[in-house]
Amino acid sequence: MITEKSVKELENSQAALTLTLDAASIEEAYSKRIQKYAKELTIPGFRKGKVPASVIERKFGDQIREESTFDTMEEALKEAYASLDKKDMPLVFSTPVLQDEEKLLPFKKDSDITFTVVYDVMPRFELPQYTGLEVDVPSIEITDADIDKEIERYREQNAIVRTKEGAAASGDVVTIDYAELDADGNDIASSKRDGFTFTLGSGYNFYKLDSDIEGMKAGDEKKVTKTYTEEDNVPGYAGKTVTLRVKLDTLKSRELPAVDDDFAQDIKDEYKTVADLRAGIKEKFEKTASDAITREKEDAIMKKLAAEADFVVPESMIKAELDSRWRNFVRQMGVSEEQVEKFMQMQGSTKEAIQNEWRDDAISTIRTQLIMDRIREKENFEISDDELNAECEKQLKNVPDSEKDSYKDMIKDEMQFAKVLPFLLEKNTFKDGEKKSYSEYLGL
Repeated sequence: MITEKSVKELENSQAALTLTLDAASIEEAYSKRIQKYAKELTIPGFRKGKVPASVIERKFGDQIREESTFDTMEEALKEAYASLDKKDMPLVFSTPVLQDEEKLLPFKKDSDITFTVVYDVMPRFELPQYTGLEVDVPSIEITDADIDKEIERYREQNAIVRTKEGAAASGDVVTIDYAELDADGNDIASSKRDGFTFTLGSGYNFYKLDSDIEGMKAGDEKKVTKTYTEEDNVPGYAGKTVTLRVKLDTLKSRELPAVDDDFAQDIKDEYKTVADLRAGIKEKFEKTASDAITREKEDAIMKKLAAEADFVVPESMIKAELDSRWRNFVRQMGVSEEQVEKFMQMQGSTKEAIQNEWRDDAISTIRTQLIMDRIREKENFEISDDELNAECEKQLKNVPDSEKDSYKDMIKDEMQFAKVLPFLLEKNTFKDGEKKSYSEYLGL
């Protein structure tokens, strides 16, 4: 069938596969297709299955030749893919695109056919130097102010809430009823909310009513007119002016506990004094900071390698990653995809717009994974039989014994991949860069 085959590397991680098919194979497929239709078609004047091939060919020959030839080309592609080098194989999520189809048509009788398909391949690139590098990473300093802030958070969590007389102030806990008003001053039913509780000054209310409620007393009701900007972060309301009815139902104050040894013991039984509490907080922060710096080191070395590795991420890879992120996003929303898209439409957005926002990060993620996988291949980290068997037993406990061996190579690759980042941390040097307090670094 295939008399000639060639693969040409293209830009942007693509390849062009060119095949030549001999006329005899094409004509054989065409004849078989004619015979098939002769048995299946019903044509006036002939019994089913008794239509002469010549009649079928005269009436439908061009369409059948096109159909059978495209099918033959498809079969040839499958045959060719099976014999390609790994580097020339199309990615599983890449759809080969036939080139210059209009020049092939109409297909001619007794003629060889040469055609080309273009598809995405695994990016080809040389690994940059990935050991013996020196990389700057931030350093995290745990200050007394950081510990004080954590103690204040504990005080907030353990605050006593009491009914308050007088005017509402920042820090008070309020319960309100509210609704947008239409041009006639009537409640808009879809915006109405009763019994909504939040802390003044927190901003945890859709219409950002904190400052408007300050000064009100329990039982007070008033109208509030607000104009929103982009900075107000009220989705769908930027540039709009609305009038709301607000009623303050209940008003409560928060009394914070004193920071003494009793307070420390309330936080954790093992804390006997305030000094113990502060030491415990510092120890917890040091562990969190150490983990954060490890992630910083991993990110820094991978960003450096990604910047130096010269390759383009195939578009089909990007699409597959974005589609995966979209499916995860829909699952996290807990509703159907149709409902998610409808909600986004109401907010003036679309699936495509959201995926476009994710695109740069998706490309960065793929580049990182490809580089790490290339390092895995090159280093071929040792995995003992005992380690591999233990992991297979763990992951494949519900897989029939007869099928387990087929998963072993994949699990071994995963285990080797997990060794890449620790290897890079060990084989490179990390210098302390910009110093930040714990709270500043974590944005607290």
